[in-house]
Amino acid sequence: MLTDDAPAAANGPSHPDEPANGASPHPDEPANGAARLDELLIDAVVSTGAHIGAVYLLDDSGQVLQMVSEVGLPAPIARAWARVRTKDPVPIAVAVRERRLIWISGREHLAREFPAAALALPYPFAAALSPIRCSGGEVRGGLLLLWPAGHVSGLTNRQYDIIDRTRTAIGDLVRDGARRGRPVKAGPRPRLLGPRTAHAADGRADLVALECLNRLPEGYCVLDVEGRATLVSAPAADLLGVAPSALLGRRLWEVLPWLADPSYEDRYRAAIISLQITHFVSRSPAGRRLAFWLYPGLSGITLRITPGIASSAASGRTSGTSTSTSTGTSTGSSTGAASVTAAPPGGVAGEVTLDPVVGGDRTLRVIAVHEILNLATALARAVTAQEVLDLVADHVMPVYNVQALAILTAKGGRLRVAASRGYSRQAVDEFDGRPVIPVAPEDQPFDAAKPAFFSTWDQLRATYPDAIRSDGMSAWAFLPLVTSGQPIGTCVLAYDRPHRFGTDERATLTALTGLIAQAFERARLYDVKHQLAQCLQSSLLPHTLPRVPGLDVAARYVPATPGMDIGGDFYDLIRLSDTMAAAVIGDVQGHDVTAAALMGQVRTAIRAHASAGGSAGDVLAHTNRLLVELAPDRFTSCLYVGLDLRRHTACLASAGHLPPVLGRPGAPARVVDTSPGLLLGIDPRAEYATTELTIEPGDVLALYTDGLIEEPGLDLGDAIAALAGRFRPVAGRPLHDLAETLIEPATLERRTDDIAVLLLRATSGSAAG
Repeated sequence: MLTDDAPAAANGPSHPDEPANGASPHPDEPANGAARLDELLIDAVVSTGAHIGAVYLLDDSGQVLQMVSEVGLPAPIARAWARVRTKDPVPIAVAVRERRLIWISGREHLAREFPAAALALPYPFAAALSPIRCSGGEVRGGLLLLWPAGHVSGLTNRQYDIIDRTRTAIGDLVRDGARRGRPVKAGPRPRLLGPRTAHAADGRADLVALECLNRLPEGYCVLDVEGRATLVSAPAADLLGVAPSALLGRRLWEVLPWLADPSYEDRYRAAIISLQITHFVSRSPAGRRLAFWLYPGLSGITLRITPGIASSAASGRTSGTSTSTSTGTSTGSSTGAASVTAAPPGGVAGEVTLDPVVGGDRTLRVIAVHEILNLATALARAVTAQEVLDLVADHVMPVYNVQALAILTAKGGRLRVAASRGYSRQAVDEFDGRPVIPVAPEDQPFDAAKPAFFSTWDQLRATYPDAIRSDGMSAWAFLPLVTSGQPIGTCVLAYDRPHRFGTDERATLTALTGLIAQAFERARLYDVKHQLAQCLQSSLLPHTLPRVPGLDVAARYVPATPGMDIGGDFYDLIRLSDTMAAAVIGDVQGHDVTAAALMGQVRTAIRAHASAGGSAGDVLAHTNRLLVELAPDRFTSCLYVGLDLRRHTACLASAGHLPPVLGRPGAPARVVDTSPGLLLGIDPRAEYATTELTIEPGDVLALYTDGLIEEPGLDLGDAIAALAGRFRPVAGRPLHDLAETLIEPATLERRTDDIAVLLLRATSGSAAG
């Protein structure tokens, strides 16, 4: 986790795709905590005038935000955004990571500040995103609220107060639940909540409304947020060519396959998220041209169906509306030709054509386009194999209801699990080391480049008798990862119950696999390159430091966060005699193999000149001339400290390096002025001034590189002063502990640079002169 209200009665929470009045899907959660959280969310949505809201909570690692419950979002969108990593460049993650409220005024603002989120949700809306924090300041998650674009120019004081009260109330609720041993946590999928109603439902009112609508020539349907029909007029049923009873409680595109088109789904999403009127035109299997107008509200959509081509006049309200043709173009007017969907073979009006495999579940088809765009944008940021798997798991598992995922590679003719999510350690061990080519029937030869889908355990065992069943999984998709025509691995999706793979789902998963393969291959090559470079760099750093009488030494090197390029930081301690030593620290320009190799040459040159008896300034001057000849396009900062342990003095020379910090037990630390000269490798005639310094027994001199202190937007002088402020040596405390204390704050966040720290303490047992 990170550090830094009157409730409303909620409609019954539900999983996506379940009725809103169902029982709680998370029986392991404390009912009062979950219910109270839902009440607070609904109250915030209603009180601020928002039409969509969601609550995210941090998982146990503090690195992932999980959506707990939401109001107003369709299930496919909720599942796609159910898991967000705190380091992702999306508004809710930034709000939590930076512990601040973020306001998004509209679509252009979102595209300018968060292009990845704008690509995945290309609709006009305004949003407020706030960290959820308890009264003690501890951040527990994030709160999201959406309004129609143009309806609000910014948060009012009242809206801000409501958000502030809500986020504190939820934070305290989560904190108190954890303290009592009954934590409020996210379930496998977000709970979908219905908006609060002003009056109790009256069944007679529905009958009266239906009777009124039946008198009108146009057709009308009332859909909930999930697209399920709750009321269908007789003219609407006639126009659609299906009985009203076949539509009630079902999504239109499940009953009418000719409406299962991504462009129509886009108009439906646009109406729900932006709360603006949209429309599209389609043709029924009977050849009838129909216009569909979508009028959104908090509880769902009123769908108006008319024969013929939709016109702006048909909406009855064109100002500020978002309309489109069936091609999904979002413009102020409809200019393109409508798409015509041909009837399926043998299809007639009124006939419900179901998918032959999955029995009509076409939800995956209509969300495929958005999910591919969302995953493609996310994978573009992944640079390691684990990041690829994490992003794939975050996007694919919630959307496709997958319980386990693994990426398999081959080495020496045996399978290796490169990364996994959802599988137990035992299952991973069972996969590891198995033959790459399994035993298969002669009529079904194994093809590593062809996807394989198994709806049940019996199907898998019949095809591959030697297959193993791990963690009780019951259905599998084996998706080959192929780049440049060569298989590089397999992505395995596993389900905990039998799962029938429809044609649309197979096509979508195959398309996603292409994106995964490219990202995984890029990450695999990067991992190999990065490991080689780090191996080179570590081999050039001293594995142990020499023991020098009268001197206590501790060194720490921390590479950049995995996924970042390597650095050229180096340090060394040179024993010159029983009473003389030299310490050096530096940073070679660049983050690549060349920088690592040059770092080794710099260390060697400094050692040679120091051993020859040169002064601190002479050592840097000689090394500088060598670097100008070896690498005229590379610069190096360096701090050299010559130590006379008998006299308790130090002679310092700096080539543009950060100044050391001198600490004394019981006294404030101070920054040592070193009169730095030019970086090494610029001017062969450069000279380096020296600074004399007294080091009494017990004093600790800290040498460090910029990775320890630099932060975006922080002044370098302020950063050095802050380091001196927290540098507090204690008599008798091991230097290694002090080094860990210095480095720890810099290792909590993702680092773009490596860190080197060298601590030197004069002791009373110095060598005799």
